[in-house]
Amino acid sequence: MVPRTRSERDLYYVAVKAFLEKNGKFFIFKDKYGDWDLPGGRIQKHEFDVPLEKVMERKMREELGSSFRYKLGEPIVFMRHERRENDLKGSKVRIFSVGYRANFISGSIELSDMHTQSMWAPIGSFNPNGYFEGGWLKGVKEYLKLRRRK
Repeated sequence: MVPRTRSERDLYYVAVKAFLEKNGKFFIFKDKYGDWDLPGGRIQKHEFDVPLEKVMERKMREELGSSFRYKLGEPIVFMRHERRENDLKGSKVRIFSVGYRANFISGSIELSDMHTQSMWAPIGSFNPNGYFEGGWLKGVKEYLKLRRRK
């Protein structure tokens, strides 16, 4: 086996995402840059030892408010996504994300200032093309395939 150099290794941000479900639909939203997304996001530096469920709890509160309740399930999809970062002058970053299934329990969702639009997409008939791209598109397609087998 040929030894690999550090320059051949890739660096990824790590994120958690939620496939938040309610009445046969799942929640998606559009950010202020025009990209559709799932609730959740990256782990911060100080969260290295924080359980992923707690990171998800922080992201859900930041993005969807604190007046709704949900139950986090198991990880069901793993995603790798590449995108340009608006706050890094368009530099490309790669993100590895764990996608959890989650169930909406009660309350109301209040979008953060970072999001402009949302919808509950029907699991049985939603076509993610035209909404998502790259690794997020692949992940949503995998999620829908798994959920439609039920």
